[in-house]
Amino acid sequence: MTNHETKAQLGGKGWGGITRVGALAVGCLALAHCSGPFVSKEYSPRVVEEGEPVPKGGGAYKVGKPYNVNDRTYVPQENPHYRAEGVASWYGRDFHGRLTANGEVSDMHSLSAAHATLPLPSYVRVTNLNNGRSIIVRVNDRGPYHRDRVIDLSIGTAKALDFYHRGIARVRVEYVGRAPIEGSDDTMLMATLREGAPAPAPSKVMVIP
Repeated sequence: MTNHETKAQLGGKGWGGITRVGALAVGCLALAHCSGPFVSKEYSPRVVEEGEPVPKGGGAYKVGKPYNVNDRTYVPQENPHYRAEGVASWYGRDFHGRLTANGEVSDMHSLSAAHATLPLPSYVRVTNLNNGRSIIVRVNDRGPYHRDRVIDLSIGTAKALDFYHRGIARVRVEYVGRAPIEGSDDTMLMATLREGAPAPAPSKVMVIP
């Protein structure tokens, strides 16, 4: 039986008000939302229907103030030394075409991610510790809010790291730098995919001293 979990929605209009779905069970083949303590029935507006072209970029740069979800406080900040290991999950169709926390449009096929505290948008290196695959992805949303999750990845990223059918993966997440606001970076990010070696930083990364 496929089982998934949603994370609670951020309070405040400034975050774009989007929730995230993460896959939990082995053998997941498609998103099927189930009730649970982290389920939220509220979503940000859907501005692009599935099958229509998804505009890239167009959001705003944000770090944000501390906020509380599920009795836990998160403190957004730009930490150039950020590095964490833990569980990654993925999200998909329910959030496709909706606004992300920084005003971009979520694309389940892109190489994107949600993180609770890193700047938006920014680049992180995500390495699947189960198979050594590594890729740079664009963080443009907030979440996940389950205590053992370090990042939520798009379906496109989960497929690139080869854990889409498994649902979750043990990963290492490393901050790379700020991402540009405008334009599509999917082709450039896919070119960073490596197996058995760290993904190289993309040329467009903005390193902040």
